[in-house]
Amino acid sequence: MAVTTRLTWNEERSFQKLLGNVSLRLLCKSSVHGDDIAEMQNRCRCQGSTITVIYHSDSIFGIFMLGHSSEQSKSFIEPDASFFFSLQKDETMEMKSVFLNSTVTSNSKSLIFNFSSYDNKFLSLNFSKRCINIPRSLKEKLRAKSDSNFSKKGGIMFLEAELRGKSDSDSPYLECEVFRVEGIKDETGYINRITRATQHRNSLLADVRAYSPFANLVSEIRILLLGPVGSGKSSFFNSVKSIFQGHLTRQAIVGSDVTSITEQYRIYSIKDGKNGQSLPFMLCDSMGLDENEGVGLCVDDIPHILKGCVPDRYEFSPHKPITPKHPTFITSPSLKDRIHCVAFVFDINSMDNLSSKMMVKFKQIQKEVINCGVAQVALLTKVKNCNEVLQDNFLKMNKAMISQSQIQNANRRLGIPLSRILVVENYASEREMDPLKDILILSALKQMFRAADDFLEDLHLE
Repeated sequence: MAVTTRLTWNEERSFQKLLGNVSLRLLCKSSVHGDDIAEMQNRCRCQGSTITVIYHSDSIFGIFMLGHSSEQSKSFIEPDASFFFSLQKDETMEMKSVFLNSTVTSNSKSLIFNFSSYDNKFLSLNFSKRCINIPRSLKEKLRAKSDSNFSKKGGIMFLEAELRGKSDSDSPYLECEVFRVEGIKDETGYINRITRATQHRNSLLADVRAYSPFANLVSEIRILLLGPVGSGKSSFFNSVKSIFQGHLTRQAIVGSDVTSITEQYRIYSIKDGKNGQSLPFMLCDSMGLDENEGVGLCVDDIPHILKGCVPDRYEFSPHKPITPKHPTFITSPSLKDRIHCVAFVFDINSMDNLSSKMMVKFKQIQKEVINCGVAQVALLTKVKNCNEVLQDNFLKMNKAMISQSQIQNANRRLGIPLSRILVVENYASEREMDPLKDILILSALKQMFRAADDFLEDLHLE
């Protein structure tokens, strides 16, 4: 009879999203193979990278170990080659990962998680008693810092809550399973990179969720995406939505035709999770710009879009701009209907190939944006090798990967400040999410929020 895991499909996908394009093979299951730690170690030796998963009553946690476990030593793994994790569902019912740098040791009865990054505190998994043990010193730290990043982001708060009020520090677990991780990258610094990348990505995600437009002048800001055909406007919306849905989505139609795939004006709201609340921003997708007259988005439509006169799903006509006589024209738009930030979207690899005709059209549109007082940013898409674009701290871009000449060229040609030239790599043919891509996309969103707030603040002062 085949041994099966307790992991659900969604939980297994959470591991795959965390670690990349990997597969999990069950090596050991305590309810089947017994609660003998020596037997577990024997089954896991020379198996490569592993994940040990402990099922608690209301959470899943454990340890990821990069590389083979030791043949001789009682130490499973060296520092910086493993991390403690916890998978928990948030209000959107999505599985979220939290981390704590750790090492793993063992004795005849227990598997011990050492949190060297936090005063060498640890918790242990007692196989003979089938329970989790938190030493008094760690328990006191948890209670003293119940609101700290250690307890919340470290994913141990649920254990402290389970043990509260008990005379001892033992909490029973339901099951322990060990998986071999197949297809994992085995390279120096990989653990540090994926844990820090995911933590930084989650921090940015929290910032975006917590955003509130300046002085609450509007409940949602509107960001208009403008750019040449094929620059990645619709793909950017799809990428943003994918991040908040937790999986890849293709709501906006994208393509590589020479003419614009998008023919309607679309005002997209973004929900936080499948059934979550709408986030405080909207992305407005438009027809692509074309260098030729009578093709692509009509420049005369721009002022009406900026002022909020164009309704959702309006069908663009390259030859005939919308007028106040149109049956759906919004004659008295409010501040919430207006555009608060324009993102000019360009393929970073095509900036040098923009024709003089396209630049003339762009300058016309930019003049309309400036006349309306709307904030503007440049969004450069199709960045290659985003895993190499970000430096280790994920706060600055590596100048070697995105040359200063490309950014400065965009600054010179578009007349947009360097601080508001943003770079992203949209999701295209991928099947799984990538925290590094998410970092660039969420960072770009934050800068757009700041630009929109500048516009609202100027309006407020007026």
